[in-house]
Amino acid sequence: AADGPMPQTREHILLARQVGVPALVVFMNKVDMVDDPELLDLVEMEVRELLSSYQFPGDDIPIIKGSALCALEDRDPEKGRNAILELMKAVDEYIPQPERPIDRPFLMPIEDVFSISGRGTVVTGRVERGIVKVGEEVEIVGIKPTVKTVVTGVEMFRKLLDQGQAGDNIGALLRGTKREDVERGQVLAKPGSITPHTKFKAEAYILTKEEGGRHTPFFTNYRPQFYFRTTDVTGVVELPEGTEMVMPGDNVSMDVTLIAPIAMDDGLRFAIREGGRTVGAGVVAKITA
Repeated sequence: AADGPMPQTREHILLARQVGVPALVVFMNKVDMVDDPELLDLVEMEVRELLSSYQFPGDDIPIIKGSALCALEDRDPEKGRNAILELMKAVDEYIPQPERPIDRPFLMPIEDVFSISGRGTVVTGRVERGIVKVGEEVEIVGIKPTVKTVVTGVEMFRKLLDQGQAGDNIGALLRGTKREDVERGQVLAKPGSITPHTKFKAEAYILTKEEGGRHTPFFTNYRPQFYFRTTDVTGVVELPEGTEMVMPGDNVSMDVTLIAPIAMDDGLRFAIREGGRTVGAGVVAKITA
């Protein structure tokens, strides 16, 4: 509240837009540091304009004003406890219940891999779509050659389940799979439902300097990391004929060649990163190889 929207606020809104977050609720924090109600109104207007500039409905989004510190220290309930309750009420009422894409073929990006002595290898992640049942055959796709395995157990919050479904965070026990055969960045998927690729046409937006992005343009043969689901893969960029360079703030079509294959289908979103810093965001428009 005292400082207005920070540069990272802008980046968070941009990333929310790029990854398809359908709705937002805003909590304007630290209102205990501001005595002037007019200043709060100005900051609210600034936030609404910022939201609108990224194609969110800035005029309609609930903005709750409060102080997390007051809530933690249990003082000034109007700014503290009540504001947090109002925030949760706004989230419940304004944010739509997400649809779980349960009827589509099973896919889970692998976030972590563990070895459990006497049981085998467990991969963990959030099921992106579909259902996986104990005893079903799955493929491990991406980075390395595709291999088949069988899910011999599904666990969620330390409970053994018969199946995992879209939206669940699960651990899947894999039959006969060695710890070193699987890595973060691969996906577990219904056999034949997704294939690994290295070349695609992309539509991307390159962040401006103010959004925390690059300060300089890039050219053909630019080699950033492309962050898909759970991992970075280096890729080489080729710009379309007639495009000499890409400036920060540009929207661009480009051809990308990855140094390792990634499980992908058209419409998959990615971030463009340099040394862990996000410099752009985009979507796979068309797989070419």
